[in-house]
Amino acid sequence: MPTPPADLSALATLACLIEASAAKPGNVSPGRPFRDMRYEDFLVSAVGAGPELGQAGARPLGKTILAAVRATRRWTLTNTNLGIILLLTPLARAAGRQAGTAAGRLGLRDAVQAVLQETTVDDARLAYTAIREAHPGGLGTAGDQDLAGEPSVTLLDAMRLAQGRDLVAREYATGFALTFECGGPALRAAREAGLPWDEATVETFLTLLAREPDTLIARKLGPQAAEMTSRRAAEVLRQGGVRTAQGRECLAAFDADLRDTQNSRNPGTTADLTAAAVFVTLIEDGWNPDRSRMDRAQ
Repeated sequence: MPTPPADLSALATLACLIEASAAKPGNVSPGRPFRDMRYEDFLVSAVGAGPELGQAGARPLGKTILAAVRATRRWTLTNTNLGIILLLTPLARAAGRQAGTAAGRLGLRDAVQAVLQETTVDDARLAYTAIREAHPGGLGTAGDQDLAGEPSVTLLDAMRLAQGRDLVAREYATGFALTFECGGPALRAAREAGLPWDEATVETFLTLLAREPDTLIARKLGPQAAEMTSRRAAEVLRQGGVRTAQGRECLAAFDADLRDTQNSRNPGTTADLTAAAVFVTLIEDGWNPDRSRMDRAQ
């Protein structure tokens, strides 16, 4: 059976809180603010967007995206979660329409594919409005279906056009390949190895960043800077990451190198992908994995 709206809202909120609370290098976390946003902004954003994401199963994609952005902006005027909303909305709609936990991983991914195939031009129009209202940095312009204008294609087709310059768009275009094939498995493996949620989330972030250069950094500083950041993430993992003293030292140095007054080296898109991985894991495995596995076996 579908995941109920109240459960979806709770899981979406929890995914945002877990992601924001983990000390991911180059990102806002407890005690590590940016000049224009603090950890508390991410907390209230989770509270604002969660209930709207919980309603995703009952309304079109674009309406949920816009509602979640506007709910967030009632709490904070900084762009804390646009990428997360864009990623979590199709996942929430899929889980809200078709069983996620009971059906297992393949069932949820198939449901996401169906949600993406159903997107409309109106979904794209509402998503464009949401993006403009969120005022994200580093967007630039596009030759076709630019965000400054009105779209003439479906939301999925618009994302396909943007997939070469944005990892969130690429998730739409590939049926959430990174989430289901890299982020989710990395998080699940870390949790099964005994890592607590915060450390498992950091390891997932590093795994995603090592796999794909962050497109927010690429738009701000160019592809070479993004590729260098990915190589550094891979090196942190080779040193053990959160699992060893040497890895943690390497992680701290990496975090320090990513911080500047303009936040130009913030791997923010990778953080959004990490939130999607957390959300999928919570939908499929639940907060208590042993209980969820027992439910699936019945």
